[in-house]
Amino acid sequence: MLTKAQVEFVLKTMGEMFPDAECELTHSNPFELTIAVVLSAQATDALVNKVTPALFEKYKTPENYVEVPLEELENDIRSIGLFRSKAKNIKKLAQSLIEDYNGEVPRERDELIKLAGVGRKTANVVASVAFDEPAIAVDTHVERVSKRLGICRWKDSVLEVEKTLMKKVPKDEWSITHHRLIFFGRYHCKAQSPNCMACPLVALCREGKKRLKKKGIVVGE
Repeated sequence: MLTKAQVEFVLKTMGEMFPDAECELTHSNPFELTIAVVLSAQATDALVNKVTPALFEKYKTPENYVEVPLEELENDIRSIGLFRSKAKNIKKLAQSLIEDYNGEVPRERDELIKLAGVGRKTANVVASVAFDEPAIAVDTHVERVSKRLGICRWKDSVLEVEKTLMKKVPKDEWSITHHRLIFFGRYHCKAQSPNCMACPLVALCREGKKRLKKKGIVVGE
């Protein structure tokens, strides 16, 4: 496990590598962001962004999603994985917004989680990006990077990873750290081919040192 000073170095380095890290899902308001994040489950942001411009042009309000036949909505998002279940969830989500929240996306994470298709990660993204609430959303990139670097333990659950990061990262840096961890994992420390050879954090990274050792390269602390 990394020390507090090492975690600070990691975050500073990621900030230098990705100073402009931000949410890459196309959206113009909290409602569109919520729909986009629901669609992004087990799908890439790039794929979702190919679908949402036309989707958001067609559907402006929760009422629009409620009124459309399920089969039509499914067809509109067919290129995204799990499109059938996502279409059902979006319709239920839209109905809940109308019935319980006056058609507006709630700001509170506990309320967001009540919406169909919205788990803790989705709620954290919406709270952070749409409403500037401090939050760390643990997606596959955040989890992988945190465990590879030793910020968290290999056996930690997603919730444990989130809680550990919340303890080790200053609260006012939670949201930007979430984006930087994602960028680091998406563009540098990839799942199948992490760029360990050119990584400024490899000396701290247990996974990176292990991978390089297999190639006969030993990295000191």
